[in-house]
Amino acid sequence: TRINEEFDKLYFTILDFRNATDNFADPAFDGEPLRVKPITEDVDLTDIEDDEEQDETPIIDEVTGVEITIEKPVIRNPLEEPPTEYIKRPKQYINGVNVSVLVSRELFFDSNGKPITISLKDHTKEIIKGKYTSLEDFLLSWNHADKKEAIIKELQEQGVMVEALYEAVDKQVDLFDLICHVAYDQPPLTRKERANNVKKRNYFTKYGEQARKVLETLLDKYADEGVENIESIEVLRVKPFDEYGSPIEIISHFGDKQHYLDAVKELENELYKQA
Repeated sequence: TRINEEFDKLYFTILDFRNATDNFADPAFDGEPLRVKPITEDVDLTDIEDDEEQDETPIIDEVTGVEITIEKPVIRNPLEEPPTEYIKRPKQYINGVNVSVLVSRELFFDSNGKPITISLKDHTKEIIKGKYTSLEDFLLSWNHADKKEAIIKELQEQGVMVEALYEAVDKQVDLFDLICHVAYDQPPLTRKERANNVKKRNYFTKYGEQARKVLETLLDKYADEGVENIESIEVLRVKPFDEYGSPIEIISHFGDKQHYLDAVKELENELYKQA
């Protein structure tokens, strides 16, 4: 029963079950007709609407004798659809008024969507100690993991908020040190401090010159970005490793792929050796 211009439905059908339209023929209900146009069964009604609109014969009120003017109804277009894309409201600025933040609160939610009512540190400590009862348990798992990234991902899935933890403590600290500090009260070292400790031990002397350069660059990469970024071979495709050749050429300095991965694993062990 609705008009829908999008689908070219410009009409609707009225079903008169109670013969209500008969009232239009009753002057007491609808008044006298303004104009009567006699039509027989043979007359084509296809253009009746256009004919009526073009008929300029004046309509005279029989009582007052005044011409009746029929104004066409105003056709109101539907309101435009509101934009579906979120439009950020511009910030409002007030000149000459000093403002200050009275109260600021940051709320975190756990992996089940429930708000954390304890401190972020205590929340993290609960999760880690629930999985690793002691520092020794954690160190054993960390040192034997093929990739440290797997442990980090597992802790994130259990609800450890890594980024929030970095913001709360120190972004220059390795996640390993964050965990040891928060859960087991160990003094943390920054990534650069760990990298410098490895360099002081002259660990690289057993490798050839080119392999040593690669490992030193990996160590610098760790100091800047963390352990996850040195575990993948894909790191050899980015700067500054491309200066040493293609990944295949770089790996060849270690003998083969497995020897390269073993060297990276040994580098990680050196990083966390004193832990």
